[in-house]
Parts: sequence; structure tokens; C-alpha cells
Amino acid sequence: MDFLDPLALARWQFGLTTLYHYLFVPLTLGMGLIVAIFQTWWVRTGETKWLQLTRLFGKIFLINFAMGVVTGIVQEFQFGMNWSAYSRFVGDVFGAPLAFEGLLAFFFEATFIGLWIFGWDRLSKRVHLATIWCAWIGATLSAYFILAANSFMQNPVGYTMSPDGTRAEMTDFFAVLTNRVVLATFPHTMFAAIMFAATVVVAVAAWHLARGQHFEAMRPALRFGMWTVIISFAGTAISGDLLGQQMVATQPMKMAAAEALYNTACGADASFSIFSLGTPDGTSEIWSLRVPYLLSFLSTQTLDGCVEGINNLNAEYTQNWPVFADQLGGDLPFAPTIWITYWSFRWMIGFGGLAAVISVVGLWLTRKKAKRAVPQWAWRVAIWSAPLPMFGSLVGWLFTEMGRQPWIVFGLMLTQDGVSPSVPGWNVLISLIAFTLTYAALAVVEFGLILKAARKGPEPIPEPGDGESADDDAHRMTTVY
Repeated sequence: MDFLDPLALARWQFGLTTLYHYLFVPLTLGMGLIVAIFQTWWVRTGETKWLQLTRLFGKIFLINFAMGVVTGIVQEFQFGMNWSAYSRFVGDVFGAPLAFEGLLAFFFEATFIGLWIFGWDRLSKRVHLATIWCAWIGATLSAYFILAANSFMQNPVGYTMSPDGTRAEMTDFFAVLTNRVVLATFPHTMFAAIMFAATVVVAVAAWHLARGQHFEAMRPALRFGMWTVIISFAGTAISGDLLGQQMVATQPMKMAAAEALYNTACGADASFSIFSLGTPDGTSEIWSLRVPYLLSFLSTQTLDGCVEGINNLNAEYTQNWPVFADQLGGDLPFAPTIWITYWSFRWMIGFGGLAAVISVVGLWLTRKKAKRAVPQWAWRVAIWSAPLPMFGSLVGWLFTEMGRQPWIVFGLMLTQDGVSPSVPGWNVLISLIAFTLTYAALAVVEFGLILKAARKGPEPIPEPGDGESADDDAHRMTTVY
């Protein structure tokens, strides 16, 4: 193994920085919506508890947003640093949605976040409420444009090759924005993000309720969070099924790799294994817990449909792209790393499902007619459930990107051809170490600030005539910790 292989190091660096950045993205998307809902209820009802929740989770939202901006900037620099060949090949297409994300969506989002932060005592209630909704809409648009760019890598549309065959040139921007993959990926990503933010709300509320404090605000926050987890899990599952169908239509190898299905299977033989013991290459299965027909149903929406296997698809791809097959070599040149796709697919489902089950149990334990107090172990489970949807999102993206391999743009460019040709391995290694150490330090700061805000809980709202001015009130909101 070459520890200074530029391709391997560039992949590690991009993978680590992407997954690290994605720690902040779903919490920003989901928490922005939740804060907007809390503030809406405050404006409509005038109840103090909703204003307290708005401010508490607004602080967490702002801390996370700031960290997401810092880490997100690094992402785009890597295209020029380590992936210049890829940038030259697809920049005409890939750059358009990223430009819209940066110049339109992000500035829209940032502008209204600024108005929300500093507008508490300067804007009317309804206008100020509109600013947080606009900020969330901007964040949502930002996510859509980025997902549209990524979806082109999964399913290239709206382009033509340059006359010399060295670049993909965009011919239809609308086709890029309405890619069948992004139309399924976007709701799946948004529901998963809302689910993560809701578990954070549940964890914060459970921490305070376990200590018998802030009951008036934290009990509705807890119940709201658990209901949101359940609803968003249902949305994630339904949109995930739609995304799976698009995956079969555009990247059938990814679905085959998700099940480690080497030979085409139909009907009952196209089963889905909940858990398997055996070798990673699928040649020796010791034991497996299987659901007959399920893989067929997930892939074709019928019980008797056929799902193409890895061997069959590899032969088809070899015939379609003989030059790439010769370049890759090996027995299965077009297959991804099977054990990664197999287990990441199951962990993705498992983490989300476990969070939903915890919320169902939590709703039962905290119902008004419950005859017994909630046991301490239940509060601890609720607190520690917070990262479950985040883990599900991370392994879900791992499945999405690793399942696309060996392609960096499916059917057009191999990952090994996208790396910068003139960047030596030691250069990438130095930046990899530097980014990893820096991000580790930032993670400690991020977690510490959020933990401090969460433990402090909702602040008391000053009553009229208590000697505190509106400017003092606004200043507390603009201070993130």
C-alpha cells in the first residue's frame, strides 16, 4: 500500500471534510424550521414558553450555522486543490448550481439571519417572524442547489460533450435542476435533517425534565420533538423508497451492491437480508436473516420483479465502456466496495428506525394519563438518542458516494481520472493532517458551545417595568453563548 498515493489521500481528505461539514448541515436545515415554528406559535398565542424555546434553540441554530459556514468554505477549495482534472471536465455544469447556491441562496439566507438576529427590538413581530422563515427558505434553496450538483454526478443530464471530448458542457440548466435523482434526494435529505434537529430538541428537553426544571416550556418541547421525529422518519422512509427506485433506474449497480447481490434474482429469490454473516465478497454466506420478495419490491414495486446482480451488471458495463474496463482492470472493475455499501445501507436505516422507536416509547411514557413517573433510564435514552439520525445521515451519504464508485461522474469519468495530476502525495497528506486537527478542535468548540447553551436552558423573559430595556433584551439574543 502506497501511503503517499495522491488519489487515496485526496479521497480520504474530501471524504473526511465532507462528512465533517455534514455534521452541521442537517442541524441547520432542521433547526431553522423548528425555530421558525416555535416563533410562529409565540406570535400567534403570545405564550412566553414559545418565546423561551425560540431563543434557546435559536442560539443552538446560530452556533451551528456559524460553524457550518466555516467548514463549508473549505469544500469548494478542494475542487481546485486536489480535483483539478475533475473541475476542468465538469466545471461548466457543476459550477452553475454551486454559483447559484453561493450567490443567491447563501446570501439570501445570511441576510435574513442577520435581520433576525438584530431585528428583535427594531422590527414588528410579524416582520421579524418573516425573517426567520426567509432564512430557512434560503437554507433550503442552498441545499437544493448543492444536491442538484451532486445529482449530476449520479445521473448526468442536461449536457453535451465538447468537440474534443475533454469537457462536459451544459446545454440545459433546467434539466440539471430537475434531475430525477435530485427530485428524490431533496425531500429525503430534508426529512432526515428535520429528524436530526428534532432529536436535539428531545435531548435538551429530556435533560431539563430529568432534573425537574423548566417543566412548562420543556414538556411541550419534548412532545413536539418526539412527534416531529416520528413524522419526519415516515417522510424519510417514503422519500427513501422513491430515491431507491431512481437509484435502480440510473445506477442499478448501487442497488445490487446494497444487497451484495452478485447474480440476478427474481421474485422470492430477490430477498432483502436484514443481517448476514459471511465473507465481504458474498461468495460464502454463513447465515442470513432474510425477507423474501422485499428487494424485488423495493427495486421494481412488484413482488415478482427481477433485480440485476453485480456480475451481470459488470458484464454489461464492460461491454458499454470497454476503455474504462481496461483502465480499471480486475475481475469486477465496475463494482464498488461491497462490504461498505452493504453495511452502510443497513446502518442508515437502523439508526433512523431506532430514533423513531425511542420517540414512540417516549410519547407513551410522557402521556398525560401515565400513572407512573418517567424512569431515569428513559430520560438518559432520550438524551443519548440525539446523534442517531446524524449517524444515519452520515452513513447514508457514505453509501451514496461509495456506491457510485469507481465513477466520479457516472458513465463519464472515473474517480482516478479526476485527481489533480501535479499535486504530490506528501502535499495532500500535510493538508489532510492540518484539516483533521483543525476540525477536531472546532468540533470540541462547537459541541462545548451547544452543550453550554442547552444546559443553561430557557432564560426568563423580563416583564414590562422591571428595568430592562428592549435593547438589553435584544442583546441577549445576539449573544450566542
